[in-house]
Amino acid sequence: MYRAVLLDIDGTLVDSNDAHAHAWVKAFAMQGRHVEFSRVRPLIGKGGDKLLAEIAGIDVESDEGKRLSDERREIFQREFLPNLQPTRGARRLLERLRDDGRILAIATSAQEAEVQGLLRAAHVDDLIHTASSSDDAEESKPDPDIVHAALGKAGCDAADSIMLGDTPYDIEAASRAGVVSIVFRCGGWWPDEKLAGAVSIYDDPEDLLQNYRHSRFTIGQ
Repeated sequence: MYRAVLLDIDGTLVDSNDAHAHAWVKAFAMQGRHVEFSRVRPLIGKGGDKLLAEIAGIDVESDEGKRLSDERREIFQREFLPNLQPTRGARRLLERLRDDGRILAIATSAQEAEVQGLLRAAHVDDLIHTASSSDDAEESKPDPDIVHAALGKAGCDAADSIMLGDTPYDIEAASRAGVVSIVFRCGGWWPDEKLAGAVSIYDDPEDLLQNYRHSRFTIGQ
């Protein structure tokens, strides 16, 4: 059975996707750029480098790109992070996975400086064995680099691992790394047909926990 569970954070363990989108909108506005929430929200789950390029054609390594990224991070941490809530059942599911002897490895497009704060907001920071962030990858999701990094830190092969996420970008990144995925609807925005690449779709971690005995974790791979 799966030895490692690779975990996205935003939208998967903590209800933060809308907050990230609002933070980007505010950061763009501070740079004199009006960007609608509806343009940003579908891109949450991708790395900030890809979001900047798609929204405004901005290179994340440019002066403007660095200012936008820094302002977005400061806005998010100051205005949104203190009020974030875990997704339903996040801690209980991770406790069950840990008790089953599985390695819990973060695989997120968030920056390393944000990871611990997000895990604390999800109330799961003490349950995680290892973490990979955008700082560990050449390319962000939906490229597979972060998944490869998480597999390396977990010391597991793709065939021995499964990913939990909430966006089409999690599914694509996992698939390109040879890892199957389970996805949650609680990330919002995407209809089930956009999540069809996952082996299973659940409402949230609690839904998976309630159906654990009939899930990929017990039925087999």
